[in-house]
Amino acid sequence: MNPKESDSVPAKNTGIGPGTLPSQISDPNGLLLCDNGQPLRKTPGKATPRREPNLLKDSLYTIRRDDTYHIISENYSYKTETYYSILSHELEGKPVRPSSRAILDAYVVPICLERAKLGGIPVCEWGISQGYVPLPSILYGLNYFATTSDFFVVHDNDKAKDVIKHITNIGKYPFCYQKLHDETTIHSCVGIFGKTAGTCSAMSRLAEMVYGCFSIPLVTMVFVKSGGDYMLSSLAPTRYSQLTADERALLGAYLSHQEFL
Repeated sequence: MNPKESDSVPAKNTGIGPGTLPSQISDPNGLLLCDNGQPLRKTPGKATPRREPNLLKDSLYTIRRDDTYHIISENYSYKTETYYSILSHELEGKPVRPSSRAILDAYVVPICLERAKLGGIPVCEWGISQGYVPLPSILYGLNYFATTSDFFVVHDNDKAKDVIKHITNIGKYPFCYQKLHDETTIHSCVGIFGKTAGTCSAMSRLAEMVYGCFSIPLVTMVFVKSGGDYMLSSLAPTRYSQLTADERALLGAYLSHQEFL
């Protein structure tokens, strides 16, 4: 990819894809909710009047503003084309967002939450274990192949044992847990340069804070809501195919320079 060719250019399709975010995220009551009580990331019934961009699967895009390069991708994981593109900009002395350090931190749950906490973002309490887990909890794997797109909500010991066996590779690796409380709900929202679209209005301020902390242009934020307060649980990759029409239009506005950074 040569960022000099255009202010907003797609790179080649590499076939490197992220882990898949579960299409449904259940709360402890088995509900799929957002801040207004509607299903998460519901596609609006009416098409947006703005033209949606032709986002190519597994492609990355570069926006250059004020000598800073902003890399947009479905997957910022370590050793992906996106990661090496960011690293190349850094080695050449070019200002780039997100930084390689930010994306390494963002997708390891405990590190992500500690960095977010330092940035003033309310986060879930967490612990690391190889066996014990309080119930109910959200569980995340911490092994090399783990992705924050895959997390599990467990309510009983039998389910917990099965999940722990899976995410620890039969006890070889630790895992991260986050204790849930009564009437806790789990919410998902996509952040695009710190902005949200559609049903995520209640989390818009948190999306701005997450972007201020990590500078990731396209990210799925998972929050736990308890007593009316939202707490960050994790950050995850976002596939273009998962975006709603409003989210695609918002991202397209940035790519076509209708929205300014």
